[in-house]
Amino acid sequence: MTGTRDGDLAGGALPLMGAGRKADPSIPREVELKYLVRDLEALRSWLARDWGGALDGVEFGNEQTVEVEDRYIDTAYGALDHAGFGARLRREDNGPITITVKSASHDRPSNDDADGRDPKALSQRVEVEGPANERLDPDAWPSSAARELINEVRDGARMRVLFTINQRREKKTLALDDGPVQVALDRVSIFRGARPLASFSVLEVEAGKGSGANLTRLANLVEATGFVVPEPRSKEEIARHYVTQAAEDPTHRLPRVPKSPGIKADDSLGEAGRKVLRMHLARMLHFEAGTRSGEDPEDLHKMRVATRRMRAAWRVFDGAYRPKVQRRYVKELRSIARVLGEVRDIDVLLGDLDAYITGLPTPGREAVEPLRAAWRRQREIARKRLIARLDSKGYREFVDDYLDFTESPGAAEILTPLGQPSLVRDTAGSRILAAYEHVRAYETIITWADVPTLHALRIEAKRLRYTMEYFSEVMPVTSRKLIAQVTELQDHLGLMNDADVAATATREWLNLHAPQLSSTSREAVGLYLDSREATVEQLRRSFRPLWRRITGVTFRKALGTAITAIG
Repeated sequence: MTGTRDGDLAGGALPLMGAGRKADPSIPREVELKYLVRDLEALRSWLARDWGGALDGVEFGNEQTVEVEDRYIDTAYGALDHAGFGARLRREDNGPITITVKSASHDRPSNDDADGRDPKALSQRVEVEGPANERLDPDAWPSSAARELINEVRDGARMRVLFTINQRREKKTLALDDGPVQVALDRVSIFRGARPLASFSVLEVEAGKGSGANLTRLANLVEATGFVVPEPRSKEEIARHYVTQAAEDPTHRLPRVPKSPGIKADDSLGEAGRKVLRMHLARMLHFEAGTRSGEDPEDLHKMRVATRRMRAAWRVFDGAYRPKVQRRYVKELRSIARVLGEVRDIDVLLGDLDAYITGLPTPGREAVEPLRAAWRRQREIARKRLIARLDSKGYREFVDDYLDFTESPGAAEILTPLGQPSLVRDTAGSRILAAYEHVRAYETIITWADVPTLHALRIEAKRLRYTMEYFSEVMPVTSRKLIAQVTELQDHLGLMNDADVAATATREWLNLHAPQLSSTSREAVGLYLDSREATVEQLRRSFRPLWRRITGVTFRKALGTAITAIG
């Protein structure tokens, strides 16, 4: 290739291209013909016959076949793209990794052809290269012009993989009278994360220094076959088209929802966590459409549960991933859960109130209507905030980034000091026991525990349940009974919390609006408040048998047996 290398820029900074900047004529450029292939086998046969016999006397170099992986990178907000560049990390046949930065603009090169016309497939772009490694941190790469350009444009922002292009490249050199020409036939597959988006074939004919005049002749020969179509776009630009198309197509955006994560005892801890996160992200996206429509409140509830389970998973698998990555995703999930929770909490309030008034006579239902109407107005406000969040650019970028992460084995995973990941069989048991001990820690205060304390216990019970569920595939079937018992305690305390939240919300509303209410409404709302407070007290007193069940000897022995059987 004729792209600029490190030495070409020694002693001077690279002028930026694109974004309204003019090209610097002093910088060498890649000049090539590009074609999409209509008939791959016919074209391969034609090329194998020395271009159909039209290039008699031309020396052909040895043909090479290489496997090429290109990962295209940018910041989350497209800093390189906005500046007029694309960047890729390339590896050929498992060799060293190279970072290449190309300008996105297509300058029309001058041509000395007699008729003064340029081939439609002809394009040229600024190109700089340098060494790199697997890390998406330019500061960790060896110094090069490409690294410096990326650092200048990204301004410290984190890089991420946008998409991957895998190629099987068949290439050889033509020794023409005015210089060499590189010919490459590429079979191309485009992936976003682990999802295939498109496959196609491309023919590229690239001129060496001083051989550009021959490209017109070669273009005429290739195009006359009818096997190709001129395509001045780069593979990156073609891939971006498919990525954009996939983002706009909900069938491409939604991953399959598995029945279970598919965790194995010899999985690394990071891989197991990734499987759990992938499953619940799929569920979150599955229920997004119903959440948006608002036809069934259960869709919103299930979407919220999925976000909650992912946040729990990050806690369960804590230590398996780089902390900065973990904090970023947890922060986004917390933000999404908050706007979902605002609507869901009011749905629970309305559901409880509707269940209460079902048995009331008509005057009683009408008397409570001011409270119900107030909560419905709050719900509409909260729902508008929710839809705005789901429609935001930040949410779309998070989903795309998070999908890539959950579908990329080994992403952000931390290795042990020995260079090996922690395995499920070695760590699951200790993590389950740690969660269980957090629950048992309430034993000394359980006799006098108030509602806030029991709410905190409920949270710990939920974490225990999730931890056991995440590792249930590597535990014996008997663990299901243990999980069910923990779930029963959690659900009981959840009902108590719902009743307490309803009582608090009703009390606050009544204190604010009592002067404006009729005596009938004040009395009716007061009776509803009394019923919620009575429910809280009844549930607080009746949970202890459930508590003794999961802290007793029988449960502890069964849990120990289940943990011992892991792996």
